Amino acid sequence: MSHSHAHPHRSDDNRRMAIVLAINIVMVGAGIIGAIAFNSLALLADAGHVLADVGAIGLALFAAWMAARPSSPQRTFGFRRGEILAALFNGFTLVAIAVFVLIAAIGRLSDPPNVTGSGVLLIGLASLIGNGIATMVLAGGDRENVNLEGVLRHTAVDALGALGVIVAGLLVITTGWDQADPIVSMAIAVLILMSSWRLLREPFNVLMESAPEGIDVQSVGTAMCSVPGVREVHDLHVWTVTSGFPALAAHIRTEPSESADEVRERIEAVLHERFGLDHTTLQVVPEPLLQIEDRRRSGRERAGGA
Repeated sequence: MSHSHAHPHRSDDNRRMAIVLAINIVMVGAGIIGAIAFNSLALLADAGHVLADVGAIGLALFAAWMAARPSSPQRTFGFRRGEILAALFNGFTLVAIAVFVLIAAIGRLSDPPNVTGSGVLLIGLASLIGNGIATMVLAGGDRENVNLEGVLRHTAVDALGALGVIVAGLLVITTGWDQADPIVSMAIAVLILMSSWRLLREPFNVLMESAPEGIDVQSVGTAMCSVPGVREVHDLHVWTVTSGFPALAAHIRTEPSESADEVRERIEAVLHERFGLDHTTLQVVPEPLLQIEDRRRSGRERAGGA
């Protein structure tokens, strides 16, 4: 039986998320103050989303710390799935924020309050700059890390939300149309919902132990069966432990004349080169000569009876 382990290096991703956390804390304060001072739901929506980012990044860093903890006899994979749970929670948080903003915006459409357009524009520009910097910092990290990708999607949508705030401020200044504020808020809510889809879908697939995206299990089995010395592959399972950590387990029957260790090494080389699978658990058992002879005899008897 063979075990090979891959331990993704996440310290750089964690450093990037810590930088973005500091940026977001500053933006939350500015957004809330601006929303109250300028009576803007668009600013409040944007600040609420950024506040969710603060919680999301804090949770992501905590999950990354948990994932780095060593394994134990009770938890043989350690706490790696903490990252997946954090990403799933972030997705649900985004949905909740979007629903809240939509309800508040619908209420404001019929009776919009007076909005200070210049103040909204100023805060929107500051938010756009802050979110742009945060997005660039995260984009340089490991995009296979679903936890970092989740935070990146938060900040990228925040940047789009800041653009919407700027548009709302410009419309209020140039036309006096106060309904622009709740309409832009509804657009931001739709963007939030769109960004939450992957954060809900991918962690759900990991928790259900689905095959990793981009890996066809049938093709994996066919490639393993084509390795010289392999007679049969069964009980094949391919799943994801956490982002960037796919795993495979299978039972292999080999030719009795072949070395089980050599066949296993050939299979591992194929799995690594063709599918990027490095964490494998392969139970390799040579097929007994007696069993092969029984199969041949059975085949001759069936042919004679026919």
